[in-house]
Amino acid sequence: MNLSALLGLLTFAAVVSADPKAQRSAHSSASIANLKSKIKNVVILEMENRSVDNLLGGQTINGLENPINNGPYCNPYNLTDASAGEVCSAAKDFDSVLDDPDHSVTGNNIEFYGTFIPSNDHITQGTLTPTQHGFVHEQLRSYGDDADKAYLAKQVINYYVEDEVPVMTSLVKNYLTFNHWHSDHPGPTNPNRAFVLSGTSAGHGTNDDAFNPDVHGLTQRSIFQQLSETNHTWKNYYTSSSMVDAYFFDWTFTSGNSDKAVPLDNFYTDAAAGTLPEFSFVDPSCCGVGTNSMHPTGLVSEGETLIKNVYDAVRSSPQWEETLFILTFDETGGFHDHVPPPLATRPDDLTYTEIAPSGEEYTFSFDRLGGRVPTILISPWISKGQVEQKGTNSAGEVVSYSASSILRTLGYLWEFEPFTPRVESSPSFEHLIQNTARTDTPVQLPVPKAFRKVEI
Repeated sequence: MNLSALLGLLTFAAVVSADPKAQRSAHSSASIANLKSKIKNVVILEMENRSVDNLLGGQTINGLENPINNGPYCNPYNLTDASAGEVCSAAKDFDSVLDDPDHSVTGNNIEFYGTFIPSNDHITQGTLTPTQHGFVHEQLRSYGDDADKAYLAKQVINYYVEDEVPVMTSLVKNYLTFNHWHSDHPGPTNPNRAFVLSGTSAGHGTNDDAFNPDVHGLTQRSIFQQLSETNHTWKNYYTSSSMVDAYFFDWTFTSGNSDKAVPLDNFYTDAAAGTLPEFSFVDPSCCGVGTNSMHPTGLVSEGETLIKNVYDAVRSSPQWEETLFILTFDETGGFHDHVPPPLATRPDDLTYTEIAPSGEEYTFSFDRLGGRVPTILISPWISKGQVEQKGTNSAGEVVSYSASSILRTLGYLWEFEPFTPRVESSPSFEHLIQNTARTDTPVQLPVPKAFRKVEI
């Protein structure tokens, strides 16, 4: 190499090192080393049942595909009767959705594909693709006798504007938001929460008794077990004892680690003292009136209060400069999103069968993702106001992010192999950690405000 070329390479390296927004490639030794040098603590707050188009639909930031930037998006009132007309997305004006949308596997099927029992072969072959046109139809089918159709449609297809969700708006403007982050399972809460922690739901497609803390019927390896067995620290902080995700797993009890699940007040105490464990998993309360997960019929504003409180505690903690805070949601909850969910690697060879509202039987093989959910990376090592598009997996394929991307990335941080083929084929995001810490991150988030609870 001649002197001129060498000087050029050195200059390039110096520029990359000095530029806080410079990114290394995913899965590279350089990006993994940078992650390990910057991040010592990870905090995950997993909220409930909101889609990107619903909760972030009014965010005006460039790069986020949503109703206010790219819409409106429309759904027919009736999938089989075009004469019934259609309704399009618009701004929402109520804090609580009183009629919980269908978010079962077959409910997602009709919302995505227009039928409760789509052909799995046709989906796999690519001859049947999601249209995202069935959300309003399914809400009317579920609640048509209880409310007028315009109100029901508004519940599932409308979106919140920036002023209604000031906490989310501040996070979007100050940190990194994923444009293509999907739930790992096109179904309800607990299987999706299991995916976040273990890379599979072990064949569970609905909130069955296996997730009951008295049953703790999941036997697959979880992040909690992995960390304990490799001498890393963790706690599961819970808002209500009715939702403690570590209690899904039998290992938590047989290994004597159930005491690592503690009330949320301990989180605030630990953050203030600088004694948060390496891995903190925060559970909101769920579900319904008076809870703070954003799951209907709880208030969106109360969910924002929880997010603010957790952020403010992490931001003021002595551990802030070595922390990555991941805010995510478990699944879309039956709220409209216009981006079709992609196919995905099966985590195992298990299947799940349910009976649709039509009385038909449908078997799912866990070979595709659910809808897009809001997910934000928060840290002084994360660039300001960035929207991340699709990621790259270790095979070099450009694919959508999902909950399994968390385990893929944590595997690099704490040196463990992917738990499942789904995790192995998922994109990681360690390359999004910057070289230089920011000094302009908000010390506190805005105070949320309640707005109309129901349509007037």
